[in-house]
Amino acid sequence: MNESTLRRALLVIAILGLALGIGVWRTGLGPLEADTIWTIATLPVVAALAISILRDFWIGRFGVDAIALVSMSAALLLGQPLAAVVVAIMYAGGTVLEDFARGRAERNLKALTDRSPRVAHRTSTPGAETIAVEEVAVGDVLLVRAGELLPVDGILLDASASLDESAVTGEPLPERRSAGDVLRSGTVNAGETFSMRASAVAEQSTYAAIVRMVAAAQTAKSPFIRMADRFALFLLPVTLLVSGAAWYVSGDPIRALAVLVVATPCPLILAAPVAFIGGVSRAARAGILMKGSAALEALAQVRTAIFDKTGTLTIGGAELLEIEAAPGCDSDHLLQRLASLEQASHHVLADSIIRAAHGRQLILSHPRDVREHRGAGLKGCVDDMSIAAGSRALVLAEKPLPGWAKGGEDRYRTEAVLRVFVSLDNQLAGVFTFGDAVRADAQETLVSLRSAGIRRMVMLTGDDSTAANRISSRLDLDVVVADAVPADKVATVEAEKALGPTMMVGDGINDAPALAAATVGIAMGERGATASSEAADVIVLAGRLAPVADAVRIAQRTRAIALQSIVVGLALSALAMLAAAMGQITPVAGALLQEGIDVAVIVNALRTLGDGRLRRA
Repeated sequence: MNESTLRRALLVIAILGLALGIGVWRTGLGPLEADTIWTIATLPVVAALAISILRDFWIGRFGVDAIALVSMSAALLLGQPLAAVVVAIMYAGGTVLEDFARGRAERNLKALTDRSPRVAHRTSTPGAETIAVEEVAVGDVLLVRAGELLPVDGILLDASASLDESAVTGEPLPERRSAGDVLRSGTVNAGETFSMRASAVAEQSTYAAIVRMVAAAQTAKSPFIRMADRFALFLLPVTLLVSGAAWYVSGDPIRALAVLVVATPCPLILAAPVAFIGGVSRAARAGILMKGSAALEALAQVRTAIFDKTGTLTIGGAELLEIEAAPGCDSDHLLQRLASLEQASHHVLADSIIRAAHGRQLILSHPRDVREHRGAGLKGCVDDMSIAAGSRALVLAEKPLPGWAKGGEDRYRTEAVLRVFVSLDNQLAGVFTFGDAVRADAQETLVSLRSAGIRRMVMLTGDDSTAANRISSRLDLDVVVADAVPADKVATVEAEKALGPTMMVGDGINDAPALAAATVGIAMGERGATASSEAADVIVLAGRLAPVADAVRIAQRTRAIALQSIVVGLALSALAMLAAAMGQITPVAGALLQEGIDVAVIVNALRTLGDGRLRRA
């Protein structure tokens, strides 16, 4: 039986014991039988709590649960089992609520390890043999087929290769590599089969290093600590002092027990978990998944925000940025022709082109006689018109660039974009430019975060400085860090975290180590359960950046309500302690009064389920 199931079982036993004892007492069978039932129902909770306190004390933790243990034990020893079982219900209920609040606070490496390369195709005299990736040795010649993961780091042997490196670098566009270039494990062959020479074994390759960094950063995370524990060292001695003073002055041990019962810190045990459960639920309604209340509490205190570029501040794909049409040509007409042709292609840009045409409500035609020139483009016929689309070399061959197209060529010369040249009936008719576009709500989100108290904004990307500066020039950022590999990202996050609580927002596998290293990691999870989602504390499901600001505001409001509930609950408990010390409250009445305080605290904590004053800047 795991701990969560045990806690639920203890709560059920305590509630059933209370109900059964009350039933026996009301039937007039005798108070002794009812007391026995209440005692039996309380003992399992006492035993489990004692073991838990000893275990926590052994590892250097000490919480307010000790007050609940003292009050239940004292109630049983002084012949007040009804008060004891009520306290047991309060404590057991608090632990069950806390289990719900924690949720999936424990992370795992499942997504990362599931994606890890498993096999490699090693070239040998008889032919290629498939082996486990662990068997690859430095110097082995490997075949990487279309669509496969590169098993280890290596050197390209063939003349060229097209690689999708988005999982490792975050770069959304396929990269062309030439003979002798360094290749990294975890990237995907986006072109034809090629040969490479292994330069590292699997354990020492890039992807394995990413997995290790995530594991190390997760291990360094602080364990979940309840807000109540912060007050434990103060509350327990004060409670015992007041209780002992009441006993000494009155000479009545029952008066001391009443003080212990009303002092049982259920506002502390219950308020924070209930408030955080409400906050987590409120966030879920907004498409924000928070892995437990620890993540929410930490997010409320963040003062620095670090953003990945590709897929976070930007859309993360090859989006249509501009259409340059030749004089006399209509851009929609060109897009309709190009999208019609691209229906026959599996190129990474095909979906973006077709989506752009559908966005303009263009009706596509059926292409004919389509011939694909691998890595260069397409040629075919659309509506009885010959069309060629692709690289400048494919479309123009040796022809000079027309004057109308020279401006765009100069403008994008240093930009990280793809240029698709389109000719109709052998005449250049247009040039389409594709690149990574800034999210429509990016600037609004940054403004909203600043109004929520985020003082420092950083963009951290593996792209080169030219691409990074193109995006940062459109946003209100304080710092831009470019050309960052996963290890650089972790170092940057650690440096910022040393200055204050920091959140990292990213979406790629290459962001996973940095997400795990940050005070709070937020993953853009619109593309599914990636490694970044597993490493993060918070996952934004919507394909927008605005929920990041919503998450911060929800966290801040939730923490404020939790603290309010704790302060008000403790104040009421303090007044009840004084009344009990003066003999105005009996132990059973004190337990019932404490339940009333608990209800008030819980009702206030449940306000986190509402919207409050949440708003966008």
